[in-house]
Amino acid sequence: MRVLIVDNSIVFRSQIKAALMDIPSIEVVGSVSNGKIALAKIEQETIDLITLDLEMPELGGLETLQELRRRGYKTRVIVFASPNNQEVDSALQSIHLGADDVVLKPSGSTQSLESAAESIKAVLLPKILQFVAKEVVEEKTVPLKTTKQKSEWPLVDLDRWGPPEVVVIGSSTGGPVALEQLLQGVQSPFPCPILIVQHMPPVFTTSLAERLSKTTGLNVREATPMEPPLANHCYVAPGDYHMYLIKKNEGLKLMIEQGPRRNSVRPSVDILFESAAEVYGNRALGIILTGMGEDGLLGAQSIKKLGGAIMIQNKESSIVFGMPGAVFDSGAYDKIGHIKELSFWLKKIISPVPQ
Repeated sequence: MRVLIVDNSIVFRSQIKAALMDIPSIEVVGSVSNGKIALAKIEQETIDLITLDLEMPELGGLETLQELRRRGYKTRVIVFASPNNQEVDSALQSIHLGADDVVLKPSGSTQSLESAAESIKAVLLPKILQFVAKEVVEEKTVPLKTTKQKSEWPLVDLDRWGPPEVVVIGSSTGGPVALEQLLQGVQSPFPCPILIVQHMPPVFTTSLAERLSKTTGLNVREATPMEPPLANHCYVAPGDYHMYLIKKNEGLKLMIEQGPRRNSVRPSVDILFESAAEVYGNRALGIILTGMGEDGLLGAQSIKKLGGAIMIQNKESSIVFGMPGAVFDSGAYDKIGHIKELSFWLKKIISPVPQ
């Protein structure tokens, strides 16, 4: 994977380069200070992925990304953003302009080059390596069939099964766009709560909820501790916090807490899905969207064991088929389809039954 570092800060350029040096599957082919220089370099040689700063002179990150896509380049883009409101909003906008993922710039200018590089490596390297793995898999495998695989998991007839009492959704890389496409098919009022875990840093999930609310017209917001999950509402797990359901004497509540990471992530899709299975049993619908890793696999199996239903996004419409692919391989799902098909099915399943 040939990587170009594009950042206005010479300090960050040095830190990112130090983080990626000596990784066998990654070659850093250059580091430049703005988008204008980056585009010129991309025209001259093959670049597989760029790390992109948002605030740069001459040609900023969003403008660079727009021009890159206008020229037809398929170069992977991972955006580096600072945790301030303006950059967070721009980072979410970049995903809709074609960026593949977003990472948070490490805070603190007093870090040594080595410690800053290690911080960057921890968050950036897995995101780059997922694209290395994706390219290898796509070269070596034939297209997946989208028919239901024979397995130990009984198939739910979703045409007769709905509406559910809760919808739980898990997503990671490519998730913000997929969530928007999925929820655009939903019409308000709908008869159950929708709970969402998107792997994102703190602050970003607040902006994600606000954007989803604006673009879908639904009541979407970041969840708060101990609030009851209401029908016709969508709740996004706060970044760096697990979200799950519990039963208390006064009814159902959403728990928001910083427990141990699961699958190396927080929030965890598995934790949310497992709680939905425990609380709602066979009336839970889980949806696994694009993302790296296997978070959501055990949660999907928990829902299936109790007679609930699972839908997964197909490989063709996923940025990374890791999370839905893990569920696909296990057979613990009822429908697999393009994100637009999932949107149609979700709308159909949770639409109120005519009286």
